[in-house]
Amino acid sequence: MVNIKLSHSSSFYVCSHFNPHKNFILQKIYLDHNATTPIHPEVLEVMLPVMREFFGNPSSIHSEGRKARVFLDEAREQVADLIGATPGEIIFTSGGTESNNMVLLGVALSRQKNYGRIITCEIEHPSILNPCKQLEQLGLKIDCLPVNPKGRIDLERLEETIQDSTVLISLQHSNSEVGTLQDIEKIGEISRENPVTFHTDAVQSVGKIPVDVKNFSVDFLSISSHKLNGPKGVGALFMKRGLPALFSTQSGGNQEKKRRGGTENVAAIVGFGKACELAKTKLESGAMNSLANLRDYFFQRIKALVPGIELLGDKKFRLPNTLNLSIDGADGGTLLIGLDVEGISVSTGSACSSGSSLPSHVLTAMQVPERRINSSLRFSLGILNTREELDIVAKTLARLVPLNRKNTIAVA
Repeated sequence: MVNIKLSHSSSFYVCSHFNPHKNFILQKIYLDHNATTPIHPEVLEVMLPVMREFFGNPSSIHSEGRKARVFLDEAREQVADLIGATPGEIIFTSGGTESNNMVLLGVALSRQKNYGRIITCEIEHPSILNPCKQLEQLGLKIDCLPVNPKGRIDLERLEETIQDSTVLISLQHSNSEVGTLQDIEKIGEISRENPVTFHTDAVQSVGKIPVDVKNFSVDFLSISSHKLNGPKGVGALFMKRGLPALFSTQSGGNQEKKRRGGTENVAAIVGFGKACELAKTKLESGAMNSLANLRDYFFQRIKALVPGIELLGDKKFRLPNTLNLSIDGADGGTLLIGLDVEGISVSTGSACSSGSSLPSHVLTAMQVPERRINSSLRFSLGILNTREELDIVAKTLARLVPLNRKNTIAVA
């Protein structure tokens, strides 16, 4: 049996657990922030009073409802402020998946006939690729662009792919598995020149790097709260002012200006707003530059201690916190379990599609050989990770990898 113990640090609640193979409590080292992030104490602090005292429905006109509406409006301003939008351009959703679905299905179904084309790419999140498959069954054409071995699309090919019947370009800002960034500014320019409606899934980038919707020339942009130290189950869709109404994929009451029905989760939205406010402060302080330096330090430490390391993704155009490494001759899944036993949390790819027996669709599209895919680990850092922690992880890898390679060869 594993005993879980919560201890309070100055900034976050830290989870510790008992290692059954050793007679002491290990403090967990969490390096899977692209999957989800721990909720910030200041976020929790603003949520609790809303759940306890300000329980009103923001659509109600009595005092409890009006108080809830004020909280909703303040959070909308905080979210908008993080991405350079206006509050009226923010639609609250249940998260990044709903935001992505809302655009793809909403744009396609807003047309009077089931025709037209959507441009996306092979390494998008499943919440983009799967709705595209559904729309294909309804008669739309999906142009799925390939990527180069670093995970970037060819902008000339994008321009060549646009046709008169193209109704939407949906391309992610950053990739969750390798951290590669697409040239969203240039893609925005291409969409304006043609013109075609442009959506970007910015779930992984918002809060990690500066994102300004005015500079990116986007029409729609998806955000998720739990990727930036906010609560799960809430997100937002930026919808540029002046766009025609979308077909509503969640039709109900008049909430969110009739764009997304359903009573708003006020407490979660308040936490989301606070998380956005904290993220903006973090970006302005230069904390993410420090995180990139920490990531690079970590990479050098692993390279020095573990032979046969290959960086997957774009070394220049990537998120400041993400490191996807292929460890030659090792098995990534077995290494992940070994690290977890040691109190270290990492990932072998996108947690949203874990459990699949197939190789990562992202790394496959990047033409990474299957043996390299199977030996890959993703480390995604947070602002509270330290050099001391990363030294421990590098040394642990140096101890586990030779054993893993020996066992892998024996099985083969």
